[in-house]
Amino acid sequence: MLVERTPSPRATAHSSFARGLWRIAAADVSGGNRVRLLHDGPETFDAMVALIESATAAVALESYILRSDEVGERIATALLAARARGCTVRLLSDWIGALGIGRRFVARLRDAGIDVRFFNTPGFHRWLGLVPRDHRKLLVVDERAGITGGVGIGREWVVGSRRPRHGRAGKPWRDTAIQIDGPAAHDMQQAFDNIWNRTDKRGRRVERRGAHKLLRREARGTALAPESAPPALVGIVEGVPLKLRIGRALQVQAISAERSIWIASAYFIPSWSDVEALTGAARDGVDVRLLVPSRNDHPWVTLLTRRFYRRLLTNGVRIWEWKGEMMHAKTTVIDGRWVRVGSTDFNVLGVAINYELDAIIEDATLGSEAERMFLADLERSREVHLKGRKRSGTSGASSSDRTHS
Repeated sequence: MLVERTPSPRATAHSSFARGLWRIAAADVSGGNRVRLLHDGPETFDAMVALIESATAAVALESYILRSDEVGERIATALLAARARGCTVRLLSDWIGALGIGRRFVARLRDAGIDVRFFNTPGFHRWLGLVPRDHRKLLVVDERAGITGGVGIGREWVVGSRRPRHGRAGKPWRDTAIQIDGPAAHDMQQAFDNIWNRTDKRGRRVERRGAHKLLRREARGTALAPESAPPALVGIVEGVPLKLRIGRALQVQAISAERSIWIASAYFIPSWSDVEALTGAARDGVDVRLLVPSRNDHPWVTLLTRRFYRRLLTNGVRIWEWKGEMMHAKTTVIDGRWVRVGSTDFNVLGVAINYELDAIIEDATLGSEAERMFLADLERSREVHLKGRKRSGTSGASSSDRTHS
């Protein structure tokens, strides 16, 4: 007699997460990953150097921002040592993000046998090399571990970009990255290879038939083993021009969210469909919170962001502005269960035009940690209120608030 086994609720949830992420963002999901949140630049750079020093075969580093300052020198030293050990080392940066980098810095790396490329350099080709940009930040070592997030290779993440006054040290940019050890590192390597193959040695973007398509593994869409330990399920989402993958993921998650949607975004200029998704969730009783900079390295972005405040606030979305120099993180925490850490900001460049990379993780333990990190950030921020209104019992808000008329 054949007995049909009913899948457990957890296995069904895992299968739904994997299938949903594939349909929304063409991203495979892998289980059994170890995931660690990295808070700010110094912790991220320490983790990057440690990974590079552990490499035995290959290192792939991709960073929109690449400086030849003290941070760049530290990373370069680790890359040169890996190359001296016999590792294959590839470095990819964006032409605009690497403006001002020293020629000697690049020549030293190339002379040592490191393959260095710059994405979409200017020239007589599509859009003259102005768009799209490679805005991603990614490190992969031996296809076993990787780091991604919002942290670029530059001193802004250590001492800030503003000149210190009266002998006081500068304030580093606030940012978040994530380290992933496990099967998802294969997907991170695939993501790097996809864009590496789009860039020839002159740094121009080249199209190769099928290069933009993710390989479909046999395990995609199947019920991932719920007993896999550690339990983190990870999907690596490649944002490519006109695909709107992260934007669609936010809208679908806003529909399914039951308790909370907490977003940190450095350059928040959302589409109206994103605004509708967030305000609709807030009207339905979901705790929707938004953390943005109060002082942006691109001041015009703040002016555009604030144009959305009234619409968001009147529909129940709560907004905080970071009081430090710059809040550069790109994260989302939904229901304390789903976490996104990556390079995508909610604006037309991030969602629809540039190449981006985000990790979406299902893990309640990581979700709880990400919520604690978010609440700690709110303590260092000021909540924005509509003029004449003030919410009672503002959990997680700073004592100093800002009114918006």
